[in-house]
Amino acid sequence: MSEVILEAEHLKKVFQTRKDSFTAVDDVSFKLERGECLGIVGESGSGKSTIAKMLTHLTDITGGKVVLFGEDITCVKGRELRKIYQKMQMVFQMPMESFDPRRTLGDGIGESLRNLGMGRKETKKKVEELLITCGLTPEFARRYPHEVSGGQCQRAAIARALAVEPEILICDEATSALDVTVQKQILELLVELKEKKNLSFLFICHDLALVQAFCERVLVLYRGKTMEMGITDEIINYPKTDYTRKLIDSVL
Repeated sequence: MSEVILEAEHLKKVFQTRKDSFTAVDDVSFKLERGECLGIVGESGSGKSTIAKMLTHLTDITGGKVVLFGEDITCVKGRELRKIYQKMQMVFQMPMESFDPRRTLGDGIGESLRNLGMGRKETKKKVEELLITCGLTPEFARRYPHEVSGGQCQRAAIARALAVEPEILICDEATSALDVTVQKQILELLVELKEKKNLSFLFICHDLALVQAFCERVLVLYRGKTMEMGITDEIINYPKTDYTRKLIDSVL
């Protein structure tokens, strides 16, 4: 029987302003199984990135529940968050913005290792290994974010996410800022990592063609609500809603 390692139950996120409120995520539930890749698709503003931020506690949860490896992490704060980040890491859309421009890539990749108490020499060696794993040479550790291409920077960002040996990677539009050739290369790297390290993925994307190439199952969102969820090929070949049909027609 497959093991559920991440579960979101009836997630809700309401953003409050002085005059108004806006519901970005409205009663969304899903499960991620070990070794699986679940795609979350929808147009801009559908709530995809908000869900990623709720799961990783980068934004507060208004309602619902998040269970990680059988433990309710909905209200976890402070030091307890470190335990979550050891199991679940995020790769962002804009890799250059996710690194400190004043520090080298190696410094950024090694930060979480130093925080865990790893020594200087050991950290340096581990950073070089991570760079090689992600298709870069060790000398990239000495470069700054502005000295590398977008694709190289995203490889470094993936290396940083892998540093603590997480079991889940959340990719939030991790390929959308890259050109098509580089997108393909990054996707190939993710496929390789999935197989080698038995990683599980939440792959957040607006491009259904990419999702079909990488994900076994897909969740389709529209204005914060679930439109449909199921096996990727089935949803793409036999969409149940007009919205999914339009989404497919726009990219395939």
